[in-house]
Parts: sequence; C-alpha cells; structure tokens
Amino acid sequence: MSLKIIQPGLSTSIQDLGRPGYFHLGIPIGGAMDRFALRVANMLVGNPEGAAGFEVVFMGPTIEFQKDALISVTGANLPPKIDGTPCETWTAIEVKAGQTLSFDFLKSGARAYIAISGGIDTPPALGSRSTYPIGALGGIEGRNIQEGDIIPLGEADMIEPGLSVPEKLRRLPGNPAELRVLPGLYWHRLTPASQKQFFADDWAVALEADRMGYRFKGGNPLEFVDREQPFGAGADPSNIVDGCYSYGSIQVPGGLEPIVLHRDAVSGGGYFTLGAIISADMDLIGQLQPHTPVKFVQVNMDQAIKARAERKKMLAQVREHLG
Repeated sequence: MSLKIIQPGLSTSIQDLGRPGYFHLGIPIGGAMDRFALRVANMLVGNPEGAAGFEVVFMGPTIEFQKDALISVTGANLPPKIDGTPCETWTAIEVKAGQTLSFDFLKSGARAYIAISGGIDTPPALGSRSTYPIGALGGIEGRNIQEGDIIPLGEADMIEPGLSVPEKLRRLPGNPAELRVLPGLYWHRLTPASQKQFFADDWAVALEADRMGYRFKGGNPLEFVDREQPFGAGADPSNIVDGCYSYGSIQVPGGLEPIVLHRDAVSGGGYFTLGAIISADMDLIGQLQPHTPVKFVQVNMDQAIKARAERKKMLAQVREHLG
C-alpha cells in the first residue's frame, strides 16, 4: 500500500542513512542530516534504524494514508496533526487508512523526520533510497517529493502505539550551539593569532545553509602564514592545490566565512580547510536555523573519539528504553 502527497511542504525528501562507498567517485554519502533523529523515529515504529523516511525542512507536508500505519516525528519540534488533531513528537502515533497527516508551525530546530511502519519502499540507487538531486539518485526520480506523488510502503507487523522517547534522550543543539572542531591538514596555514581568534569569535548560521553545506558569518577574517603559493593553487592564500574533503570539513573561501560541508557536499576541491566538525556533532548542524548563534570549540582526537562513544551510548539508551 502507499501514501499520497497532498502538499509537499517546503523541501521534503526521502532519506535513509546514505550510500557510503562511492565518495572516491564524487558521490557523497548523503542520507539524513540528523541521523540520530531518523534512527529514533524508525525505532519508535518498529522499523530497522536505517529504513527510509521523510526529511522535512521548516514546513511539513500534508499526506493522505491509504493503509493503517504507525508513524513518528522526531528531530525539529514540528508538531504533527492527524485529521487536524494535535499529536506529540518523539512518540509512536497510530494512523488509520483515509486519515491525513499535516503539521503545525515549526517551534524549534530545522529538520523533522517522519518514519512510517514498514518504511518507504522506493527503488534503491547504489544501495540507498536517499534523495541526491544533483546526481538524480534515489527518492522519487532523484528529486524531492511533489504534490500528487504516490509513495510506496514496505510491509510491517504493527506494534502498539504510544511508545515515546523522554526529553533527556532527545539530542538537540543548545543556544549558542557548540560545534566541536578537530584541526586538520591545513591548520598550520593560519597564523597562531588567527587560530586562537577563530575559536574566540562569535559566529552565526548564514542564509546559505542546506544539505551541501552550512555557511557561518560574523567572525574575523582568517590570517595566513606568508608563503609562495605552489603551482596550481592560485594567488589567494586560502587556495590550495586541489585536495580531498572529508565529511564535515570546514572550508573558508577567501579566508572570510567558514562553510561546513555536509551530506551532499563535493568530495574535493581547491579551498583550504582548517579542520572538520567531529562526527558526533554533525547531526546538530542539521537542526540549526539561519541566524542561530554558534561557537566553535577546539578538541583533540581523544576527545573526538570519546564524544563518538558518548553518542553511541545515547543511542543504546534509546534502544533500551524502547525495548
């Protein structure tokens, strides 16, 4: 059975946990910007954690159900409604065939995740159903959902509705949001004063914030150690001879405004990168609205690995809580 899209929302796409293994070919990992929220949404309805659901940005869709189902909405505080009746987020909700899911106005965060029992069953591309519009992969014909789309669902054994995740196990950014940074290969290109200033400055999310990357504004321009630019790097000291970008890399074109590369970003180029946001904090970026204040916090490798372990522990606590 299936769902019918009555109204698609501002930008709603089908996402799972992505398609790793193709970055060397220029195809990004993709998948949910907030992987924690998608995993938990799937747990609530009895799906595998990597099942495909909807990623909703700022404004929710209107969806008509053509079968009985269990749904959950996690991530951003985007209150769901069933036939106009308000429901709780981070909770398993029963929906009957013929009923309509819609949403109230966004309260906080940026991206909500809708999981449906059985998961979305569109054809996978390179092992994933995640939508990657630039490469026309996944989703519905490689694009975001549109009005009138019919979305197929997988089969599922219905579990009891009402399961809920307590607030202490809902991971969302603070205000200001703190994003931990591991300095990287080109960190030495900055003067010591500029290295210190980057972490002292107050930053804010710019308007250019999407699945490819988040730009940040408000801090001081970076200062670079003088050198003779190598052949192929161009005259600007923020340029390098083309190199690889890791997921979470922080590139700073012109040394002015840092850009954190996210799920659908390119895999390499000629911009200097000062380091990367640690993996444990990448989910938080997907929940940042434009103008949100941000502080970058320097960490070392041991601290980054510890943070990753703490994130895994929190997921394990959710699994234990939900049984």
